[in-house]
Amino acid sequence: MSASLMCSSRSRLTLNTIPAAVRHYAAPNVDMGGDPKKEIIRRVLYPSNIKNRSTPIGTWRPDVGRAIQRAIPSVQAHETIERAWLLHKRHLRKKREAETARKFECMKEAMDVLHEIDPKLYMEANKKDDPRARTPEEMEMMKKLKASEIRAMEARIRGLFPRELRLPTDTPSRGGWKYEWKSFQRPL
Repeated sequence: MSASLMCSSRSRLTLNTIPAAVRHYAAPNVDMGGDPKKEIIRRVLYPSNIKNRSTPIGTWRPDVGRAIQRAIPSVQAHETIERAWLLHKRHLRKKREAETARKFECMKEAMDVLHEIDPKLYMEANKKDDPRARTPEEMEMMKKLKASEIRAMEARIRGLFPRELRLPTDTPSRGGWKYEWKSFQRPL
Protein backbone atom coordinates (compact mmCIF):
# COMPACT_ATOMS: atom_id res chain seq x y z
CA MET A 1 0.00 0.00 0.00
CA SER A 2 1.42 3.35 -0.94
CA ALA A 3 2.14 6.09 1.57
CA SER A 4 -0.39 8.48 -0.01
CA LEU A 5 -3.22 5.96 0.42
CA MET A 6 -2.25 5.35 4.04
CA CYS A 7 -2.21 9.07 4.78
CA SER A 8 -5.58 9.63 3.14
CA SER A 9 -7.17 6.72 4.99
CA ARG A 10 -5.80 8.01 8.29
CA SER A 11 -7.03 11.51 7.66
CA ARG A 12 -10.59 10.29 7.18
CA LEU A 13 -10.71 8.60 10.61
CA THR A 14 -11.58 11.10 13.27
CA LEU A 15 -12.30 10.75 16.92
CA ASN A 16 -16.00 11.26 16.27
CA THR A 17 -16.21 7.90 14.46
CA ILE A 18 -15.05 6.00 17.56
CA PRO A 19 -18.05 5.24 19.79
CA ALA A 20 -17.88 6.40 23.38
CA ALA A 21 -17.39 3.74 26.03
CA VAL A 22 -20.89 3.53 27.48
CA ARG A 23 -22.19 0.65 29.54
CA HIS A 24 -25.19 -0.33 27.47
CA TYR A 25 -26.44 -2.85 30.03
CA ALA A 26 -27.14 0.11 32.34
CA ALA A 27 -28.94 2.13 29.69
CA PRO A 28 -32.59 2.78 30.49
CA ASN A 29 -34.87 0.24 28.96
CA VAL A 30 -37.19 1.52 26.25
CA ASP A 31 -39.96 -0.83 27.35
CA MET A 32 -41.12 0.57 30.72
CA GLY A 33 -44.08 -1.81 31.00
CA GLY A 34 -42.21 -4.05 33.49
CA ASP A 35 -41.85 -3.87 37.22
CA PRO A 36 -40.72 -0.37 38.32
CA LYS A 37 -38.87 -1.87 41.30
CA LYS A 38 -36.60 -3.75 38.93
CA GLU A 39 -35.83 -0.56 37.04
CA ILE A 40 -35.01 1.31 40.25
CA ILE A 41 -32.72 -1.50 41.44
CA ARG A 42 -31.06 -1.66 38.02
CA ARG A 43 -30.43 2.10 38.01
CA VAL A 44 -28.95 1.99 41.53
CA LEU A 45 -26.71 -1.02 40.86
CA TYR A 46 -25.62 0.00 37.37
CA PRO A 47 -25.54 3.79 37.12
CA SER A 48 -24.67 5.19 33.75
CA ASN A 49 -21.11 6.39 33.30
CA ILE A 50 -22.05 9.49 31.33
CA LYS A 51 -20.64 12.26 33.52
CA ASN A 52 -22.96 15.16 32.97
CA ARG A 53 -24.57 15.59 36.37
CA SER A 54 -23.75 14.86 39.99
CA THR A 55 -25.40 11.89 41.64
CA PRO A 56 -26.90 11.73 45.12
CA ILE A 57 -24.84 8.69 46.09
CA GLY A 58 -21.60 10.46 45.20
CA THR A 59 -20.34 8.33 42.32
CA TRP A 60 -19.38 11.45 40.41
CA ARG A 61 -19.21 15.10 41.42
CA PRO A 62 -18.06 17.86 39.09
CA ASP A 63 -17.14 20.13 42.01
CA VAL A 64 -15.10 17.61 44.03
CA GLY A 65 -12.03 19.86 44.14
CA ARG A 66 -13.99 22.82 45.46
CA ALA A 67 -15.81 20.60 47.99
CA ILE A 68 -12.53 19.27 49.37
CA GLN A 69 -11.06 22.76 49.58
CA ARG A 70 -14.16 23.97 51.39
CA ALA A 71 -14.02 21.09 53.87
CA ILE A 72 -10.22 21.10 54.37
CA PRO A 73 -8.92 24.62 53.68
CA SER A 74 -5.18 23.95 53.98
CA VAL A 75 -2.54 21.28 53.63
CA GLN A 76 -1.65 21.60 57.32
CA ALA A 77 -5.26 20.95 58.32
CA HIS A 78 -5.32 17.88 56.09
CA GLU A 79 -2.07 16.56 57.59
CA THR A 80 -3.36 17.22 61.13
CA ILE A 81 -6.54 15.28 60.39
CA GLU A 82 -4.49 12.47 58.84
CA ARG A 83 -2.19 12.25 61.89
CA ALA A 84 -5.19 12.27 64.25
CA TRP A 85 -6.77 9.42 62.28
CA LEU A 86 -3.54 7.38 62.40
CA LEU A 87 -3.27 8.05 66.15
CA HIS A 88 -6.85 6.86 66.63
CA LYS A 89 -6.12 3.67 64.65
CA ARG A 90 -2.97 3.09 66.74
CA HIS A 91 -4.97 3.43 69.99
CA LEU A 92 -7.51 0.91 68.73
CA ARG A 93 -4.75 -1.49 67.69
CA LYS A 94 -3.02 -1.22 71.08
CA LYS A 95 -6.33 -1.81 72.86
CA ARG A 96 -6.96 -4.93 70.73
CA GLU A 97 -3.44 -6.24 71.37
CA ALA A 98 -3.81 -5.68 75.12
CA GLU A 99 -7.13 -7.55 75.12
CA THR A 100 -5.58 -10.45 73.18
CA ALA A 101 -2.61 -10.58 75.58
CA ARG A 102 -5.01 -10.61 78.55
CA LYS A 103 -7.00 -13.49 77.06
CA PHE A 104 -3.79 -15.42 76.33
CA GLU A 105 -2.60 -14.98 79.92
CA CYS A 106 -5.97 -16.18 81.25
CA MET A 107 -5.78 -19.23 78.96
CA LYS A 108 -2.21 -19.96 80.08
CA GLU A 109 -3.23 -19.66 83.73
CA ALA A 110 -6.17 -22.03 83.18
CA MET A 111 -3.89 -24.57 81.48
CA ASP A 112 -1.44 -24.37 84.42
CA VAL A 113 -4.28 -25.02 86.86
CA LEU A 114 -5.45 -27.97 84.73
CA HIS A 115 -1.89 -29.36 84.75
CA GLU A 116 -1.81 -29.19 88.56
CA ILE A 117 -5.27 -30.75 88.98
CA ASP A 118 -5.21 -33.52 86.35
CA PRO A 119 -2.00 -34.09 84.34
CA LYS A 120 -3.64 -36.80 82.20
CA LEU A 121 -6.43 -34.44 81.08
CA TYR A 122 -3.82 -31.73 80.46
CA MET A 123 -1.86 -34.07 78.18
CA GLU A 124 -5.06 -35.02 76.32
CA ALA A 125 -5.96 -31.35 75.83
CA ASN A 126 -2.49 -30.54 74.44
CA LYS A 127 -2.05 -33.66 72.31
CA LYS A 128 -0.80 -32.95 68.79
CA ASP A 129 -2.97 -34.95 66.40
CA ASP A 130 -1.90 -35.83 62.88
CA PRO A 131 -5.02 -35.32 60.74
CA ARG A 132 -3.77 -37.77 58.08
CA ALA A 133 -3.00 -40.64 60.50
CA ARG A 134 -5.23 -43.72 60.10
CA THR A 135 -6.02 -46.43 62.59
CA PRO A 136 -5.58 -50.13 61.66
CA GLU A 137 -9.40 -50.52 61.52
CA GLU A 138 -9.62 -47.67 59.01
CA MET A 139 -6.83 -49.19 56.92
CA GLU A 140 -8.68 -52.54 56.82
CA MET A 141 -11.92 -50.81 55.85
CA MET A 142 -10.14 -48.89 53.06
CA LYS A 143 -9.06 -52.17 51.46
CA LYS A 144 -12.71 -52.99 50.78
CA LEU A 145 -13.68 -49.59 49.33
CA LYS A 146 -13.70 -48.38 45.73
CA ALA A 147 -10.99 -46.00 44.51
CA SER A 148 -13.33 -42.99 44.53
CA GLU A 149 -14.42 -43.76 48.10
CA ILE A 150 -10.78 -44.15 49.19
CA ARG A 151 -9.96 -40.76 47.64
CA ALA A 152 -12.93 -39.20 49.43
CA MET A 153 -11.85 -40.75 52.72
CA GLU A 154 -8.25 -39.60 52.31
CA ALA A 155 -9.39 -36.08 51.43
CA ARG A 156 -11.55 -35.88 54.54
CA ILE A 157 -9.72 -34.42 57.51
CA ARG A 158 -10.99 -35.66 60.85
CA GLY A 159 -13.10 -33.19 62.81
CA LEU A 160 -13.92 -30.94 59.86
CA PHE A 161 -17.29 -30.49 58.23
CA PRO A 162 -17.95 -33.19 55.57
CA ARG A 163 -17.24 -31.99 52.05
CA GLU A 164 -19.93 -34.09 50.38
CA LEU A 165 -22.73 -32.47 52.37
CA ARG A 166 -24.57 -30.05 50.10
CA LEU A 167 -25.92 -26.67 51.10
CA PRO A 168 -29.68 -26.45 51.51
CA THR A 169 -31.34 -24.42 48.76
CA ASP A 170 -34.81 -23.05 48.10
CA THR A 171 -35.15 -24.87 44.79
CA PRO A 172 -34.08 -28.39 43.78
CA SER A 173 -31.13 -28.90 41.47
CA ARG A 174 -31.69 -29.09 37.71
CA GLY A 175 -30.41 -32.65 37.57
CA GLY A 176 -32.80 -33.77 40.29
CA TRP A 177 -32.08 -36.30 42.99
CA LYS A 178 -29.14 -38.67 42.64
CA TYR A 179 -30.79 -41.98 43.49
CA GLU A 180 -27.68 -44.11 42.90
CA TRP A 181 -25.53 -42.17 45.42
CA LYS A 182 -24.79 -44.04 48.65
CA SER A 183 -22.72 -42.82 51.56
CA PHE A 184 -20.25 -45.09 53.26
CA GLN A 185 -19.27 -45.37 56.90
CA ARG A 186 -16.50 -42.99 57.89
CA PRO A 187 -14.85 -43.11 61.29
CA LEU A 188 -14.60 -39.71 62.88
